[in-house]
This record gives sequence, C-alpha cells and structure tokens, in this order.
Amino acid sequence: MNKQIAALKNGDRKEIEKLYNQYRNGFVLFLSRYGLPQEELTDIYQDAVVALIENARKGLMDHLEVELKTYLFAIGKFMVFKRLKKEKEISAEDLIFEWYDTDNEEAEVSRLREALNRLGGRCYELLNLFYYEGKNLDEIRELMGYDKKDVVKSQKSRCLKQLKEIIENG
Repeated sequence: MNKQIAALKNGDRKEIEKLYNQYRNGFVLFLSRYGLPQEELTDIYQDAVVALIENARKGLMDHLEVELKTYLFAIGKFMVFKRLKKEKEISAEDLIFEWYDTDNEEAEVSRLREALNRLGGRCYELLNLFYYEGKNLDEIRELMGYDKKDVVKSQKSRCLKQLKEIIENG
C-alpha cells in the first residue's frame, strides 16, 4: 500500500488536503468536456474525494493496481455519467463508449463501437441493463425472462467474454 492510501486510510488531514489540492484542477479540466458547470464539477470532485477516502478506509484500495489519480478520476467520471444519465443528457451507447475513451483514443472507441454492434441484441441488452441502467441480476432475470439469477450471471459473463474476443480479434 502506498503512502497516500495509508494517509487516506488513517485520516491524515495534512496528506488529505495535499492530495485534494494536488488533483483538483486536473480533475475539473479532465471532466469539463462533459459540459457541466465548473461549480458542479467542483462539487463532484469533493464527492469523489470523500468516496476515495471511504474506499481507502474500507480497505478497497489496499491492492490498487492503478495510480491513485487514475482511480480518483474514474470515480469522478462515474459520478458525472450518473448525473448526466439522470438528466438524460447521455445515451446508454455514449456511456459505454465513454468508459473506454479514457485516453481519448478514437481508434479504441471505434473498435468498441464495432464490437458492440457485432455482439448481438440479447447480449447488448443484458450488458446495457447491468452497466448503464444499474439493474441488479434479479431485475435483469425478470426483465429478460431468465429462470434463475445464476443463468443471468453466467450469460453476463459469456457476453463480456464474447465482447472481449470480438475486440481482440477484430
């Protein structure tokens, strides 16, 4: 566990303030492309930092495999998408594509778009319900007419595997 995560976990105010100031401007700049006012992005940043601290305290970051900044920005991006989805300013398709557009690499986004189109209706629907609409497995089971929750779980896994294979094999 790195020094910053340990500081978050232990509630070290000095380190938390340092971290807060270190990433604030970059965070707001990074997420400004989604058209939200700066005040709203600042509020989202504060919420993201709170979530970051809570995740550290819960031990969810003990074995973090990405940079702390990347993790924090991902939390913020998720919060922005959630807000935009609530306000109906972003479609399910855009949301899925944006998650893969971390470095703004058009080729990757294009590959994902093509893969999703090739994936098929049933898998696309399941992944959309789970990842975009935030439905749980029981809700998806009911909506899609599956017999058991485990079947939905297996199907979701197969769909993700299929999507990954389509992306990898072109």
